[in-house]
Amino acid sequence: MRFPQKHTLKQIATIISAEFVGDENFPVLGMNEIHVVTEGDIVFVDHPKYYDKALNSAATVILINKKVDCPQGKALLISDDPFRDFNKLTQYFKPFQAASEKIAESAQIGDNTIIQPNVFIGNNVKIGDNCLIHSNVSIYDDTIIGNNVIIHAGTVLGADAFYYKNRPEGYDKLRSGGRVVIDHDVEIGANCTIDKGVTGDTFIGAGTKLDNLIQVGHDTIIGKRCLIASQVGIAGAVVIEDNVTVWGQVGMRSGIVVKSGGVLMGKAGITKSTKADTIYTGNPAMEARLKLKEYAYIRKLPEIIEKLK
Repeated sequence: MRFPQKHTLKQIATIISAEFVGDENFPVLGMNEIHVVTEGDIVFVDHPKYYDKALNSAATVILINKKVDCPQGKALLISDDPFRDFNKLTQYFKPFQAASEKIAESAQIGDNTIIQPNVFIGNNVKIGDNCLIHSNVSIYDDTIIGNNVIIHAGTVLGADAFYYKNRPEGYDKLRSGGRVVIDHDVEIGANCTIDKGVTGDTFIGAGTKLDNLIQVGHDTIIGKRCLIASQVGIAGAVVIEDNVTVWGQVGMRSGIVVKSGGVLMGKAGITKSTKADTIYTGNPAMEARLKLKEYAYIRKLPEIIEKLK
């Protein structure tokens, strides 16, 4: 998330009542999760296991729960609860805006785009030309949709990320201030849910087609010309490269990369990043040619056991 204008380290520290280490005029341009940070961003970290990763990331401001040596060219914000204060910043820069009508006045809708009855379109949404949005679709604030996009009934674009911190008093939700961005020539089936990024974008590339009943988690990036069949569940921060085919009921864990040209067979459980142009099956998934050999050996087990008697 980029801020509307540049802020200083002292200004940000004041917003969250935090101590800072560095020049009070150090520039702060935005805030992001660690996998999408760029220069000028704030990233938060609250566990020693991840200190080095945060301090050595592209982020130049680290919101941290312990005073540590500050790397050259960076600044620190010292907080007793970085998770809480990251939420404060999201709330400050991206507060929730209640809708007053079904289609917000600030929404922009392109030429020849058809909006069917009972569609909700939130604040600052942009929809391109020649799109078809079927009934009962909900498009949350700040969503961007390209040209020639079809979205079928009941789909929701831009719901919050499923991201919680487990505290003694219960689960604490990380606020979502990102967007959903849909490129040109995409078709999204009925009753799909595509969550917005926590601070960045959830993105679906040009020409990709989604079947019905698909869940796409926050900050996931799907490439061009992918085919994704019904009941697929994709966790947050997954990267699916171009020309990938995903068959029904596949599940993917967060943070993996599905390489270009891959095929994920039905009900596969994708727990690790894959190779390009390779077919995967099984749960946990493995290369199909190896999995089929495994199945063949299993079928022979009764025969082998009988011979050993």
